Amino acid sequence: MNHRIVIVGGGAGGLELATRLGKTLGKRGKASITLVDANLTHIWKPLLHEVAAGSLNSSEDELNYVAQAKWNHFEFQLGRMSGLDRELKKISLSATLDENGQELVPARELNYDTLVIAVGSTTNDFGTKGAAEHCLFLDTRKQAERFHQQLLNHYLRAHAGQSDVVEQISVAIVGAGATGVELAAELHNAAHELAAYGLDRIKPENMHITLIEAGPRVLPALPERIGGPVHKTLEKLGVTVLTNSAVSEVTADSLITADGQVIPASLKVWAAGIRAPGFLKELAGLETNRINQLVVRPTLQTTRDDNIFAFGDCAACPQPGTDRTVPPRAQAAHQQASLLAKSLKLRIEGKPQLPDYHYRDYGSLISLSSFSAVGNLMGSLMGTVMLEGWLARMFYISLYRMHQMALYGTFRTLMLMLGSRIGRGTEPRLKLH
Repeated sequence: MNHRIVIVGGGAGGLELATRLGKTLGKRGKASITLVDANLTHIWKPLLHEVAAGSLNSSEDELNYVAQAKWNHFEFQLGRMSGLDRELKKISLSATLDENGQELVPARELNYDTLVIAVGSTTNDFGTKGAAEHCLFLDTRKQAERFHQQLLNHYLRAHAGQSDVVEQISVAIVGAGATGVELAAELHNAAHELAAYGLDRIKPENMHITLIEAGPRVLPALPERIGGPVHKTLEKLGVTVLTNSAVSEVTADSLITADGQVIPASLKVWAAGIRAPGFLKELAGLETNRINQLVVRPTLQTTRDDNIFAFGDCAACPQPGTDRTVPPRAQAAHQQASLLAKSLKLRIEGKPQLPDYHYRDYGSLISLSSFSAVGNLMGSLMGTVMLEGWLARMFYISLYRMHQMALYGTFRTLMLMLGSRIGRGTEPRLKLH
């Protein structure tokens, strides 16, 4: 019997790993690879802020897991992991229901020899009063599309109005990390695009965007030399940036900060902090940390079971020589997927010594929609190079193209780029439905 590798989670890391293993071990019959995800399609998570603003049509940029599995010699199973039996080496999948609540796919179990958990992360609202009830989150495509629809509904209602009252919309974004900053810029761009298409009862200057950060500056996880220019650009765009302002409560029409400031908002997005999915906390006795991440060794094996690996945002992987863990970033998941593709091949060949993962920071790039981009690139040959404007924007776009190449290969990615270029002349610049 072939060695059975089950990968739970079809995000950027899990899908890249399944594709790599399928092209090598699966194609040659050395292992059977199964990818499990609760959705039928994949979209790159760093693009969800563009889906929310409407500048990206998710239906055009999604990848179908069934087709990807067929093309790359692995199997796809639709389902959500609900349990784990480490002794019998099997996972449980809960039943999948359709939109009417009817059972679409029954509950079942999958056996494995090696299990890889790559279920990503969700937004952490830190138990803030009213946040779960009144805020939107951007963890999934559905959530991003829900935000876009609510935004568009405001404009459609205003467009149908007959009064001479000046229409306005207020958006509050909690968290000035990469997601919050990029969403604020995309929304400013969306306001101009919507007005250009005739939905101009809400003028661009009447979309009031407030970005709220509990820490002392925007982009707290990145160097200040990046955060400073981004802060200035956001203010030039008309975004109100509030730092040192922790949100203590969210109501139906406002946010309240710890110092009592009330921020009116008809649309509220929580984009501050992450945590791993809650089911990992009680998963068959595996070690987890305070934000539910599975604790792993440098080999990416969980501390209490050598047959179970975890990587990406759902794993707490140590950085040698420090007391920190690997940051939850797309480049880390990509690096770890590349390492695991080699490690699992060695494991199947019976080699007990697996390589350790060493995080390499290749820099950070922040997109400010079509207005600008800023960031730094890091490398052993050229050190640290700061980028701004058009050049930074091109490097930012190239990150997504690299992800596509890992999944589709070079030729098909070039065809996708060509198709996207051709489609620009026949489609609106903003999704209007």
